[in-house]
Amino acid sequence: MDFDRRAFLVQCGAYAAATMSTAQAVAQTALGEATLTTVSDGTLTLPGSFIFEPMPQDALTPILADYGIQHDRLEPECNLALYQDGTRNVLFDVGSGPDFMPTAGAVIDSLVAAGLAPEDVTHVLFTHAHPDHIWGLLDDFDEPVFADATYMMGRAEWDYWWNPETVDTIGEARAAFAVGAKRRMEMIEDSVVLFDDGDEVLPGIAAIATHGHTPGHMSFELRGGSQSALVLGDAIGNHHVAFRKPAWISGSDQDGDMAAATRQMLFDRIMAEQMQVVGFHLPQGGMGRVDRAAEGFVFVPDAT
Repeated sequence: MDFDRRAFLVQCGAYAAATMSTAQAVAQTALGEATLTTVSDGTLTLPGSFIFEPMPQDALTPILADYGIQHDRLEPECNLALYQDGTRNVLFDVGSGPDFMPTAGAVIDSLVAAGLAPEDVTHVLFTHAHPDHIWGLLDDFDEPVFADATYMMGRAEWDYWWNPETVDTIGEARAAFAVGAKRRMEMIEDSVVLFDDGDEVLPGIAAIATHGHTPGHMSFELRGGSQSALVLGDAIGNHHVAFRKPAWISGSDQDGDMAAATRQMLFDRIMAEQMQVVGFHLPQGGMGRVDRAAEGFVFVPDAT
């Protein structure tokens, strides 16, 4: 009997989806005739210092207490956006895959639960090439998971990770990020579509340069009729200090000053246009709205 590798993966995903004791939160909204949904890739487990180390600790402590966040341990959700317009099934990023963290890499399960097989994904748009966003490009057999998809990435982001000097300049703690990104990008080198800030990458989807978290990080503005949403990636990377103190430097950003300026620009735009947002690491499915608070902003999730 022939061994169908992809059918095997789909069957495994269907079994996992059917046997999960607790489902990850998902959210969904309509954008004109299209639908925007979040699908879970699981969670990460990170040391608090990964984000909090450069922040003023005395001022940080009461903020974390307000949100019930531990100072030494973070477990953020990983929520991928899925845009469906009747013709295209567009996935933003591909998650962690099997090689990053045991608590992540569940996107196939989530897609199966949503009624989609990997071959149903027509386009993959990358916000950036950190492990939890691109390592899921390859499956357990070291082949592209979404083999029938068109892969698209911002030109500046591609050039940064493709540069052979990046692994030596990114810093020891992130050197594995560079090696892992390059290995996966080599698999799509001959077919990837590159785009720039302001490009309409697909009908109803425009790229917005949100550099800082990585040198070429991109977010995406989605519009359908009078409705709009902003797929943030990691440009606003959490619902606590990034919202309460967007000007603070975060240890998770490769260029802290640029990332802080980007966050403030995004909050200005979101509030001016009252846009719905999808954040990769925002809670309760990652989709919601932004309200002003006495200090900074607050994330109001759609999922309950």
